[in-house]
Amino acid sequence: MAVCEVCGNQYDKTFTVSMGTRSGTFDSFECAIHAMAPRCAHCDCRIVGHGIEDDGTFYCCVHCARSAGVSGVADRA
Repeated sequence: MAVCEVCGNQYDKTFTVSMGTRSGTFDSFECAIHAMAPRCAHCDCRIVGHGIEDDGTFYCCVHCARSAGVSGVADRA
């Protein structure tokens, strides 16, 4: 049985997430998000959706990107 690298739970249904050169074994999406999801450069929350990238910096939403001085971004609405 594999072990989740975030919480240490031994579980028969673990899965592996790979992103670029990083990968990890987890027992839940919650643990995978905690370990792998990037953080917003403005508010520091985990980016679970698409987010916004500007010159290698990630933001969770248009509001945070604009607050950090990014121009030319817009919500779909």
